[in-house]
Amino acid sequence: MREWKEFDVITKGDGMWLIDEKGNRLLDGVASMWCNVWGHSKKELVNIIIKQTKKLQHSSLFNLTNDKAELLAEKLVKMSPGMNRVFYSDDGSTAMEIAIKIAIQYWQNKGIKNKTKIVSLQNGYHGDTIGSMSLGYVPLFFSRFKKLLFPVVRTPTPEKYRIPNGFTFEEYQTHCIKKIENIFSENKDVAAFFMESGAQIAGGVVIYPENFQRKISQLCKKYNILFVLDEIATGFGRLGSLIEYHAQNSIPDIVSYGKMLTGGYLPLAATLTNNRIYESFLGKYGDMRHFFHGHTFTGNPIACATALTNLEMYKKNKLISKIQRSSKQLESRILEINELDHVGDVRHKGMIMGIELVSNKKKKTAIKPEKSIYKKIFVEAKKHKIYLRSLGNIVMVVPPLAISKNELDFLLDGTIDTIKKVTKVI
Repeated sequence: MREWKEFDVITKGDGMWLIDEKGNRLLDGVASMWCNVWGHSKKELVNIIIKQTKKLQHSSLFNLTNDKAELLAEKLVKMSPGMNRVFYSDDGSTAMEIAIKIAIQYWQNKGIKNKTKIVSLQNGYHGDTIGSMSLGYVPLFFSRFKKLLFPVVRTPTPEKYRIPNGFTFEEYQTHCIKKIENIFSENKDVAAFFMESGAQIAGGVVIYPENFQRKISQLCKKYNILFVLDEIATGFGRLGSLIEYHAQNSIPDIVSYGKMLTGGYLPLAATLTNNRIYESFLGKYGDMRHFFHGHTFTGNPIACATALTNLEMYKKNKLISKIQRSSKQLESRILEINELDHVGDVRHKGMIMGIELVSNKKKKTAIKPEKSIYKKIFVEAKKHKIYLRSLGNIVMVVPPLAISKNELDFLLDGTIDTIKKVTKVI
């Protein structure tokens, strides 16, 4: 914190660019924390916000509803195979807290009181609230709060760059799946398995190998364990598919959406379930099966109206097809980036790229945080008119999904020049 004595004040957004109070322009290379779809000041989204604000700003979903929340719920269910019901919240962390509580209460409502254990992947990330920290325990972020967190059984994630000694990558994948099955078979009290869908993002852009997620979903069905997916950062096109779990051929019992749901313009998240889950919460008043959870701004009509317009724009502009073309453009630069002296690995899928910086390529030695590489990258990137945010020694390239070909090249050129300059003195 001491390093950051002041911050640039952003006063305007123009397409893919952020503009500060001095008129300096920065290409938004992190999609304003991985959520921006169309760039800034997109006319259609701005107009719907204004239009809805004039009609209804907010109305509680406690004993009432509103038309935009209803319409969006219908749309989300229609586009999400196997999902039937929607519970709204404000952001990814709260959407995952809701998923945890639904998963645990489901078994209680069914009269199966012992199923309370949760299993998740090592190195996953699901948010910064207490429950979501428990799910996705990243030691660097959360070790100081360990005593506050509830216990979660963690299983290894098959990361290709750092395979444990004695394994090929294929063998390690099999090992990871067997580890999960052993836990499921030996513990009759497992309520749910949680994982990010398609890839671990904050954990360093770890892309799952083919069929890994599908195999886990099959094990959950085999052992009667709820399969819960986090698509907050990976859904709505970030990895190249509108609904990532559909592309992974792994239908969950519960899934959470967020970030790009409103195009990155307003906070909104949603936790979806199938009818099997929903119906367990139905009963007489005295049964007390109700889900005792709610947020002040749940189903906010301005946010829901914005999300509806955003999703209509996906279809109208054939965004998923554009993303797949842009993904190939990113992929075409991997070899060039990999050849840089201090780049150990480049991991990419869809519209996200993680570039891992190392002090020694052969030994795969990560650049230590005490070298303050995070701030050096941010400051150097600004000189190249781009906004980058790294996670420790991993440079994240996460542009707005609709970025143009020329702007994406500008971002990649600036990222490469930034890495060259910052690592020159290592």
